[in-house]
Amino acid sequence: MKKEFLKTLVIAIPLIISNVSQIALGLIDSAMIGAIDYRQLAASALAINMLAIPQILCIGMTMAISPLVAIANGKQDHGAASRVLYNGVWLCTIITAIIVAAVLLSKNLMTKLGQDTEVVRLALPYYQVMACSLIPMIIFTAIKQFCDALEFTKTAMVLALLSLPLNALLNWIFIYGHLGLPRLELVGTGIATLITRLIMAVTLAVIVYRHKLFQPYIQQRYYAWKIDGRSWKELLQIGIPSSIQYGLESGAFAVSGIMIGWLGATTQAAHQIALNLASTTFMAALGLSLAGSIRVSNAYGRNDLTELKIIGKSTILGSLVYGSVCALLFVLFQDYLPYLFTSNPEVVSLAAGLMVLGALFQISDATQAIGVGLLRGVRDVKLPTAFVAIAYWAIGLPAGYYLAFHMGMGASGIWIGFIAGLTTSSILLNLRFIRKSHIPVAVA
Repeated sequence: MKKEFLKTLVIAIPLIISNVSQIALGLIDSAMIGAIDYRQLAASALAINMLAIPQILCIGMTMAISPLVAIANGKQDHGAASRVLYNGVWLCTIITAIIVAAVLLSKNLMTKLGQDTEVVRLALPYYQVMACSLIPMIIFTAIKQFCDALEFTKTAMVLALLSLPLNALLNWIFIYGHLGLPRLELVGTGIATLITRLIMAVTLAVIVYRHKLFQPYIQQRYYAWKIDGRSWKELLQIGIPSSIQYGLESGAFAVSGIMIGWLGATTQAAHQIALNLASTTFMAALGLSLAGSIRVSNAYGRNDLTELKIIGKSTILGSLVYGSVCALLFVLFQDYLPYLFTSNPEVVSLAAGLMVLGALFQISDATQAIGVGLLRGVRDVKLPTAFVAIAYWAIGLPAGYYLAFHMGMGASGIWIGFIAGLTTSSILLNLRFIRKSHIPVAVA
């Protein structure tokens, strides 16, 4: 069991670093914007919450690429893996472009949500730029899913790490108006993110096309790189439920963020700080989930049920340990970490209190991520989608709303709703995988 978890961890570490690096881009933005004014931080939070569902729907579609490539790789079918890459990138890009167009056309919805008027004014232009940046981000993510499925995880990791100083430099230029450019503040953050994402997407595409590691797959392009209806069907069969799963979860958090906005800009800023920190720890769990999914998919492609079980169980146990460590760190450093984002004492105090509640859902957050990934690895996505809907929208959100506004608990009530939803999701998903892993792979 320990040996299998270490194998999964070797794959997971570059994925974790890549994921944390991407979250770090948001942390850098929040820290640099928060240093100007907490209202701009609140505006950033509002725009991010509004984009959460569209962004996660797009990312969910890319999640279909990894298991299909890993299954093909398990069968030693380079042509099938290359075909998934080509069709996956095109499909995800087209869907993202449609979603971005819809987001831009509906931007005025932000003014109808009962938010602070100054926060809305600051958020609108930033929201539009960040929406456009989704297209290069999804192209990068789709190609990264291909690399990850082949266990070539270091390439994207290096690019993700290099993006941090690049983004910080561009923020410095555009936010504060250096090198002769105007001071753009929050909008400048969006422009910096857009440029960073463009550079990352182009660079990864060139590396995959030219590097010798990927040549066995790229050489198949002469017959594999064509629009293929069967490939699109397979991608959609996994991608649509995956998008819905992530959309339901992210949507619940986004709606909660909007409800917290009803409590005022100070509370919203505190919520964004605590959520940024919780999202950072989640990215490590997500990396472990992706690694487990890749290894399970590979075993699934080889019809190796015994290894599939061991990989799954070892990954679940590892996530339990990781979640426990994160919970302890949240409690120990609750009074210090918020100062990374703001020096406003009221915001810091509120954020520290939310971090204690965040500590309570670290274990369930980590284990539910593992459950989603392992089930996707065996192409089981439909019933898990129903589980996620029940956990967040029938339990988590209603409980949070009731506690926040009927019991007078404010933001703390909404975060208790997070705990209820994540715990329910974790239990249902992992019990489902345990049952599925006892069914012969050929008929699963």
